[in-house]
Parts: sequence; structure tokens; C-alpha cells
Amino acid sequence: MSNNHRSMEARTGRKNQRYGPQGERLVAGIVPLSLDKTQVLLIQSTKHDGWVLPKGGWELDENTAQEAACREAWEEAGVICTIRADLGKIPEMRKPSQLTVQAPKASYQFFEATVEKEEKNYPEMAKRNRMWMPWSQAIQRLSGRPELLEALKRSSLKR
Repeated sequence: MSNNHRSMEARTGRKNQRYGPQGERLVAGIVPLSLDKTQVLLIQSTKHDGWVLPKGGWELDENTAQEAACREAWEEAGVICTIRADLGKIPEMRKPSQLTVQAPKASYQFFEATVEKEEKNYPEMAKRNRMWMPWSQAIQRLSGRPELLEALKRSSLKR
């Protein structure tokens, strides 16, 4: 898809959100790796003081979780990537105290991808910084988010 077809507006809201059989929100995410697999791209969380992987709701107009994950990578990190592996489903791992109306119980589907292009301008650039980091730094930054840490551990990022 050419950059001319990529929206510069991030999707918001939950009206087009997909939900699983137990009412859990279906979330698609990306572990965006450098071509040599020595670095992963993390983004700043908009809700907490910390770093996360690009992820978000799989919406009704998206045929696959891969499509949703690539859209989230574009909106949140400004990257165009190629999916290389399905890292599988990851169940909700947050503590009940971490769940809120804005962040309800979720089921995560993560994909490993290589970043083909990193754009200067992207939909959430005013809300989020992004940073490339090696394994040792990334596992520290994701330590408070066990579902994201699990996705990183499943990836082929060089340790």
C-alpha cells in the first residue's frame, strides 16, 4: 500500500471493535524489529509513563488481525512493516486492578514484523515518541506489561 493511501488520522473509539466469545476485546499488535533483528521499536504509552509495543483493537472492517496490527504500527509508530511471523495468541495477564472501562480485559494476537520504512510524519506523532532499543533495554521497559513482554520473548529479537 502506498503512503498516499495511509490515513493521517488515527482511529478512535470502540464502536467498530471486535470482541471474543467471553466479551474480551480482540487486540492485534506488532513486535517491530530492525532488519538485522538487533533492535525493537517501542513507543510511549499515552495512558501511563512507560513504553509499549504498537497494538490496538482489531476492527470489524479489517479482514485479518495482521491487517489491524499493521494499521496500528502505522498509526502509533509511523512505520511500514512486513509481517514475518505469527507470535500467537496471548491471554490477558494484567491484574484485575489494572483493568478499567478504557482498558478492559483483552485477548492479544501479536506478529513479528520487520520495519521497511520509518516515516517522519504519522497519525500519533504528537502523542507518542518512539525509540529503537536492544533486548536488554526493551525487557526492562516492558517489565510492567507481562502480555507485551511475552510477545517480545516469542520474537526472534537477538538477545
